[in-house]
Amino acid sequence: MSKFKKISALLLTPVLALSLAACGSGSKETAKQGGTSGSNSDIQELTVKISHVVAENTPKHKGALAMKDAIEKASGGKIKVQVYPNSQLFGDKDEYQNLVANNVQFLIPDMAKLVGNDPGFNIPSMPFLFSSDKAAAAFWDGPKGQEIFKRLEKDGVLGLSFWPNGPKHLTNNKRPIKSPEDVKGLKFRTQGGQVLEKVYSTLNAGSVSIPFNELYTALQQGTVDGQENTFSNIESKKFDEVQKYMTVMGHTRVDYVLMTNTKFWSSLNPATKKIIEDGVKKGTEVARSEADKINSDAYAKIKQRGKTQIYELSKDEINKFREAMKPVYDEYGKIIGEDIIKDAMNR
Repeated sequence: MSKFKKISALLLTPVLALSLAACGSGSKETAKQGGTSGSNSDIQELTVKISHVVAENTPKHKGALAMKDAIEKASGGKIKVQVYPNSQLFGDKDEYQNLVANNVQFLIPDMAKLVGNDPGFNIPSMPFLFSSDKAAAAFWDGPKGQEIFKRLEKDGVLGLSFWPNGPKHLTNNKRPIKSPEDVKGLKFRTQGGQVLEKVYSTLNAGSVSIPFNELYTALQQGTVDGQENTFSNIESKKFDEVQKYMTVMGHTRVDYVLMTNTKFWSSLNPATKKIIEDGVKKGTEVARSEADKINSDAYAKIKQRGKTQIYELSKDEINKFREAMKPVYDEYGKIIGEDIIKDAMNR
């Protein structure tokens, strides 16, 4: 090697060494920055829709708004959440199909609407099964309730959480209802399902399924004599304006399941899913805490308006209704599952 080449090699060696060192240092820094789990850059930019069919002053809507606020805040606005109450986006007849099609990402339907998908969703319709919202939550949070939620996955739907509305009460336009005999011959709107049909046929009454957003008109026009619902739904939809009598009964319940589309859910990366899961938890917490309060406030408003005559059943009168409804358990205990019914009764 010539003298010139030796000098050039000696000069280039430290330069190459410095260059390689700099490259190595830069690669480590990039890896360090890019590997931060849960950083804002990891959050997917999304717009998700939550649809439901009831009014704003309900536990369901309060929970949906809490879910929206939690998700948007935690994501720094990268996830936009749109809430559609009052059947503004989809109604009873088409909301489930649109969830399956991923045209909406979250629904909170009445479980009675899902009895055709799985008989386990008849649980809220079984008469006098739960003593309180807390007892109902304990069942749906437990293994039997979660088992029922998972059965929706065959449709491409994932059940996420139980949201209560509360116990239902009867209203009608014909007469005060104080005993099983008083129900005979009346026609009631129900959410649908064979168990509710059995409840009313056992009491020698009729039942018909009418979409919730059409119910006020149906009551006003006398299409049905009455309906069953929670205090919050009766008050917020002003059913007391078109019903002469209300019986405080608590015989069945309105309970909801928050659910999502499985394709949408699986498309979320870990950082995004964590934010949405936390939002679901917050929404569930608010919906559950608000249910009893909103129903109590709604009952007070109904009494204050004074448009309907209210009768509160005594314990003895409730026991007469319990006795009259035993045939419902005889028939549907086996269909739903005796193990599921037993688990629910023990809550």
